[in-house]
Amino acid sequence: MAPYDRLRTDGSTPSLENGTWWYAAVAGEAADSFSARVRKRVRRACLGSVLLMAVVYAGLVLTATGQRWENAVLTGRFTDKTLAAAHEANRSLQHITVYSLAVALLVLTAIGMLRRRYALTVTALGAVAASLFLAEVLRRFLLARPDLVEAPAHLSPNSFPSGHTAIAVSVMFGLTLVVPYRARGLAVGLCALWALAVGAYTVAAGWHRPSDVIGADLLVLAVVCGLVAVLARRGKVAPARTRHLPLFTLFVVAPLALVAVGGLGSGTVLLIDSMYVLEPADPSVPRLAHRAGQALVAGAGAAVTLVLLALLRRVDLGATPVPYRLTGTVATEPTGPFPTEADHEIS
Repeated sequence: MAPYDRLRTDGSTPSLENGTWWYAAVAGEAADSFSARVRKRVRRACLGSVLLMAVVYAGLVLTATGQRWENAVLTGRFTDKTLAAAHEANRSLQHITVYSLAVALLVLTAIGMLRRRYALTVTALGAVAASLFLAEVLRRFLLARPDLVEAPAHLSPNSFPSGHTAIAVSVMFGLTLVVPYRARGLAVGLCALWALAVGAYTVAAGWHRPSDVIGADLLVLAVVCGLVAVLARRGKVAPARTRHLPLFTLFVVAPLALVAVGGLGSGTVLLIDSMYVLEPADPSVPRLAHRAGQALVAGAGAAVTLVLLALLRRVDLGATPVPYRLTGTVATEPTGPFPTEADHEIS
């Protein structure tokens, strides 16, 4: 009997457990390894993102109260801006989402190629493609918007989740995969301004509702967490050798945390006022709803960005897999039922 199959004191054999050398040969990692811990937490984050996305969809799309509020958000944009300003926001949105997206994808590809991280480059581009594909499939075929309230025809079509936001956020998250760990904070800080602006413009221009933008944020987070889990499963993650500078916390984490807390907090207060405190016929409801939608969109985008940074804290992506090392005593003599004679033939 081989050493790893020796009977226990009670007569039983050891069960198939993580951490044994033969499990490492099959699974490629030990249960307590760094890659296993990273994979476990990103898988949980992926599941949590999907559940939160379902909650947002059920609360704001599948209820009459949620539909009335989001319709008020779309109509409330004209209370804060003139019609000409709304059309100008529309043109600005087209400029941002077309030209800046092309530049962002080129930069994303160039960084990965210059660093010779081809697998990470494909993963980052795959995150953008998968996020846009899933957003379009969900919006067109799987997720419907039932007509629960009387609203004009231009407010009835389904737009959950937002494809514009999915592209922008996936590009930002793609940068976290291809840039060096030391520059990750700077890249996220700069790209977060663009991604949050795209989400805000989609609501300001009337292209999408707040639930569309928040759902797209959660969708992209789930996709990226799933791809990071695959990288961890293949052993392509390692502990970062360097730590972020204090400036990272001061200029990236602190502003994002301020936007997340302030946006979600103030947006929730305004949402409650516009949905439950004031009468639906009150002329101030559309204005409060529009402001609540803008605040919630900004807060949700910043919060999702902080979650990804926390998940990848001190995690270097694209590392070379570390071979599993045996510990303990290794048998030097061959063991097992087969004889060692050279002329032995198994029949």
